[in-house]
Amino acid sequence: MKKIREIFKQSPVTATLLTVTIVYFLVIQLLFWGRSTTALAIFEAGGVNGHYLRFYPAELWRVISPIFIHIGWEHLIMNAVSLYFVGAMAEQWWGSWRFLILYLFSGVMGNVFVVFFTPDVVSAGASTSIFGLFTAISVIGYFGSNPYLKQVGQSYQLLLVMNLIFNFFMPSISLSGHLGGAIGGGLLAVVLLTRFDKSIFSKSQRFLALLVYLALLIALLGISFVRPI
Repeated sequence: MKKIREIFKQSPVTATLLTVTIVYFLVIQLLFWGRSTTALAIFEAGGVNGHYLRFYPAELWRVISPIFIHIGWEHLIMNAVSLYFVGAMAEQWWGSWRFLILYLFSGVMGNVFVVFFTPDVVSAGASTSIFGLFTAISVIGYFGSNPYLKQVGQSYQLLLVMNLIFNFFMPSISLSGHLGGAIGGGLLAVVLLTRFDKSIFSKSQRFLALLVYLALLIALLGISFVRPI
C-alpha cells in the first residue's frame, strides 16, 4: 500500500490512467465473458470504427474511448507497463495537467488516423497515446539544450524507430494508429511547455504546431465523413 501511495503522489495522472485502464479491462472481461476479444465486444465497449462514425458522428467520443480499451491480457500488460514507465517520466517532464493533455490528444490523433486510413477495422488500445509520449520525449530531447533530456531523448528516438519498423511485420497492430499518435505527440510536444526547458520553442512555433494539429484533425475527420465508401 505504501508503494501505491508513493506512485499516486509522484505521478498522480499516470497512476489514475493505469487504474482506470485496468479496472475497465476487468469490467469488459465480466460483461463479455468468453468473447471479450471479439470485434463486436470491443466495439460495444467503445472501440472506434471509421464507417460507423461516418453514419453516427454524434458518437465522436469514440476517438477517445479506445485509449482505455485493450484486446486481451497481453495487449493490456504490454501497454500498462509502457504507460507505467514512460508515463511517469513524461508526467515529470510536463507536469500532471499538460501530461494528461499530451496523453489523451496523442491518442485522439492516432484514432482519427485509424478512422481515415483503416475505416473497416474496429480498433482500440493505449498504443496511440504511448507512441505520442515516445515521440514527444524524442522531440524535446532532440531540440532541447538540457544534457539529460537530450540523452533520454536519443534513447527514445531509437525506441520509436524500432517500434515503427516492428509494426510493418505485425499485421494485427494498427500502424496507422501508431503513426497518428506519434505525429500528434510530436506536434503537442512543441505546443506544451516542459518543466525543465521552457524556451525550446518560441510562442509562434507553439501556435503554429497547434494550428497544424487542429487542421490535420479537422481535415482527416471531414474527409472521412464525406468521401464515398
